[in-house]
Amino acid sequence: MHIDWSTLALQTVNALVLVWLLARFLFRPVAEIVAARQKAAQALLADAEASRRAAQAEQSAAHDETARLAASREAALRAAQADADAHKTALLASARCEAAQLRADAHGEIERARAAQAHAIEEDAVRLAIEVAGRLLERMPPEARVQGFIGGAAEALAALPPETRAAFAARGAPLALAAPRALSTAEQRACEAAFGAALGRTVTLQVRIDPALIAGLELTSAHAAVRNHLRHDLDAIRATLLEQNGERR
Repeated sequence: MHIDWSTLALQTVNALVLVWLLARFLFRPVAEIVAARQKAAQALLADAEASRRAAQAEQSAAHDETARLAASREAALRAAQADADAHKTALLASARCEAAQLRADAHGEIERARAAQAHAIEEDAVRLAIEVAGRLLERMPPEARVQGFIGGAAEALAALPPETRAAFAARGAPLALAAPRALSTAEQRACEAAFGAALGRTVTLQVRIDPALIAGLELTSAHAAVRNHLRHDLDAIRATLLEQNGERR
């Protein structure tokens, strides 16, 4: 086989020129375009990765915020429940205290009412007994209602301190005397004699009728009194009985 070296050399040169031209005007721009495309793709990928990471960060932040809000809500609910329980406990305690106070007040009021009722019953019983005694004593003979009390009244008058005794019938004034009925002449003279002896001077009487005395006499001055009658005795008995009843309660 015959090889035409000149033709081969020319074709080789043509091939080299073609390769240089392709490398110069085709491969380099294409490579630059590919490189630019790759760079743009890498930038897009980087942006996408950054966006993905930002989205993940936002998602994580949102998740954390949701968890924080849930925890805050749970804490608020627990606090509200605790406050409600404390308020309920306080209300129950206050209600119990008020109920106990009402029971105590009611018990005290009942006891006071019972005591007042018992006191009223005792007073009525004492008053009735005194009235019965007074009515029985009213049946005494008329002469016994005065005569038997003259001496006792005179003794009580004589037992007074001198300055108190001097106030009775001072400066010659009549001696004020209360009696359950009008005095007879003899009774009046007996009173004047007995009281005059007790005072050490002559006296006259200014007699006042007081049926409430039942029996006995009462002498009065501006600042003192001598009581020797059954009404005074019955009143003293009544006061003593009521005082004893009060001490027993």
